[in-house]
Amino acid sequence: MRHAVAYLAVVLLAAAVYAGWTVYSRWNANREAEQSAQTAKVEADKRIVSELGGNDLKILSFYSEPGLVKPGGRALVCFGVSNAKTVTIDPHIDDLTPTLNRCLEIHPKRTTEYKLTATDAAGHSATQSFVLQVK
Repeated sequence: MRHAVAYLAVVLLAAAVYAGWTVYSRWNANREAEQSAQTAKVEADKRIVSELGGNDLKILSFYSEPGLVKPGGRALVCFGVSNAKTVTIDPHIDDLTPTLNRCLEIHPKRTTEYKLTATDAAGHSATQSFVLQVK
């Protein structure tokens, strides 16, 4: 009987150690996976911020769609800026606010050069232009 109790105690101790090791190893694997995912997210966020100009003023896009229209035809003037405080398009299309992506509908009657000017809080400015052909 003593041997059976001693044997049972050893078996229970072994089972408890095995269960504890299993729980710990799964917890540790999950923690490492979460840390890896967090590191990957931070790196992805850094790439996105960098692509959007970081802390610097940047014109991300400025174009028309389509690039050629008939007189009075419909076109879109699209722009995107990063870290800008003000944005203007000349000739004036609309009152604008800085945004990462916005398109405005226009109906030009003649070939026109459009110029985007973005200014940041420090007074730095960036410009970009394109010509929309009307034929």
